[in-house]
Amino acid sequence: MTSMVNTETASPEIVQLLAPSGVLRAGINLSNFLLVSSRTQNGEPAGVSPDMARAFAEKLGVALRYVSYASPGLLADAAARDEWDIALIGAEPQRAEVIAFTPAYAEIEATYLVPPGSALEAIAEVDQPGRRIAVTDRTAYGLWLDRNIKHAELVRAKTFEEAVSVFLEQKLDALAGLRPRLFDDAAAIPGSRMLPGRYMAVQQAMGTPRRNEAALQEMTRFVAAEILSGRVADLIARHSVSGLTVAHSAFEPS
Repeated sequence: MTSMVNTETASPEIVQLLAPSGVLRAGINLSNFLLVSSRTQNGEPAGVSPDMARAFAEKLGVALRYVSYASPGLLADAAARDEWDIALIGAEPQRAEVIAFTPAYAEIEATYLVPPGSALEAIAEVDQPGRRIAVTDRTAYGLWLDRNIKHAELVRAKTFEEAVSVFLEQKLDALAGLRPRLFDDAAAIPGSRMLPGRYMAVQQAMGTPRRNEAALQEMTRFVAAEILSGRVADLIARHSVSGLTVAHSAFEPS
């Protein structure tokens, strides 16, 4: 397995910008079980995203402190409050207004679950007048639906568990979600099924508040090195995450 130690050092200016106190504060979204897959003995988040943050702190030569949030929306809201220096979160245009993002290091497919007896067979059939879609508000895949759904109605819930309840109780036409999580829900709802393909793929990236945008080039080099060296793939394998894939496209030769 490739070592996760990143031996390249960042410039003193970037270190001062991102971690002036000698501690890098990393914003972590606890609600994504693919990226935060467990906890350490002392209760800290563990998984692909926390390990990426730790590797970047090692590159800067500073200590690391996790700043955890219950949802990606809460994490994004904190960008303007100086609560974190970097964050690992889905890169979406709405969030990019306040967060400067690197290209993605990993991606997760999003699709729909449809109820037993549904006539829907393809993703393109979901966005039609009169149809209703349950979605978790302010998730990356939910923000994509906000921008792209033209005809169907989005029925928003605060958490994915609430979205599942609304989907079942109100007999909605589809439940939007990440494919790996929908596997579990399909198994728990007899007769339900996932539609083939994807309507989008959540681009998991590293970001920093816009006030620190001068550090983005250094962060992008780090992400590229982690991908091209195989270290992101190693992390996904180490944490036994199914449904999370390495995002190569931004760094492949044209």
